[in-house]
Amino acid sequence: MAAKSTEEIYIGLDVGSTKVCCIVGLHEEGVAYPSIIGVGVAPTSGMRKGVVVDVEETVSSITAAVDEAERISGIAIDRATIGVDGGHVQSLNSKGVIAVGRADQEITVDDLQRVEEAATAIQLPPNREILQVFPRSYTVDGQTNVKDPVGMNGVRLEVEAHIVTGATPAIKSLERSIYQAGIEIQGQVLVPLAAARAVLTKRQKELGVAVIDIGGGTTGVAVYEEGDILSSSVLPVGAGHITNDLAIGLKTDVDRAEKIKLKHVRAHVGKANMSEKIRLEELDGDDNFVTRRELQDIAGARLEEIFQLVRQELKKAGKDQLLPGGVVLTGGGAKMPGIEDLAKELLGLPAAIGKPEGFTGIVDRISDPAFAAPVGLMLENMSRAHSAPVPGRAIGQTVDRIKGIFKNLLP
Repeated sequence: MAAKSTEEIYIGLDVGSTKVCCIVGLHEEGVAYPSIIGVGVAPTSGMRKGVVVDVEETVSSITAAVDEAERISGIAIDRATIGVDGGHVQSLNSKGVIAVGRADQEITVDDLQRVEEAATAIQLPPNREILQVFPRSYTVDGQTNVKDPVGMNGVRLEVEAHIVTGATPAIKSLERSIYQAGIEIQGQVLVPLAAARAVLTKRQKELGVAVIDIGGGTTGVAVYEEGDILSSSVLPVGAGHITNDLAIGLKTDVDRAEKIKLKHVRAHVGKANMSEKIRLEELDGDDNFVTRRELQDIAGARLEEIFQLVRQELKKAGKDQLLPGGVVLTGGGAKMPGIEDLAKELLGLPAAIGKPEGFTGIVDRISDPAFAAPVGLMLENMSRAHSAPVPGRAIGQTVDRIKGIFKNLLP
């Protein structure tokens, strides 16, 4: 299949716990957002909580999603920016300090490289590696909150950086699966950060906002303040756990439980009649009625757990009930009716559903919170292609696996 101009084609690939999604964007010069020309989705059983547990199954799912995106777009897909997810992901904030190198004390990109290398000189276990590094702000001779110190004069240069790390075995398994599907990895991005890339505005990031990406097996949290990432984390619980709870509580299989969840479960019941009897056509036999309270008792417990864990992450970041921009919900779990109201109630913050907007093309497929992360990965693929490498802005020389580290190219 002949590809169109590769300079204009950008691809995001999200290998999630329940599905694989591939997004193809075609960008024309002078246009802010690319046109969505291909979307491929395939279920997967080879992932669990964001980690590969069956390489063969995962490769098959990736291939199926990519094939569908190729058929729709007419593009031969052999490269992509991919999402990284899973409870193995950890993040931390670090500082680096150096003396400015030049005799005239003018700060150069080489100084930025050195100070960022100093920030990444952290002790990591041998089975962990750095995935992404985000310089948040610089300090020049005591002058704080400098965004770009190049060209300034000073003796002492400091940086505050947000560093995302992951377990090397989990990352290698994901990379192996993607390579075996015939895809070259052009970049790796933490999934909640990719979702934020697709749905947040600059104003929201300046005010202070959190993205909560509720996937099938995990929930990602990314907190922004003053335009930069403040904290990020991945919780090992997601919407798929609600399905499992329903399967156990209703004594049925997972497929039927998923249908029941999508059709009957609400995250926030409001003033609904809790004694109302609901007929579950998905269940066999005559005794297939349950009350709304029974459904809510099963699903509600898991939803409360998810938001309690999210609130703990906000507390760690020092932002519990302190985000003027509130929270933006993405991922398949954000499609559950009433979830905004539940988030407001349990987090004490304004809440909204985040969907990719401003695109042309197959917009009906992506105007959905479940597509925030894969669309964000495609946008990141485009951003990195448009950003020419600048000497001294890469930190790859300080770690063993250069391709695992990427700069913050988000707006």
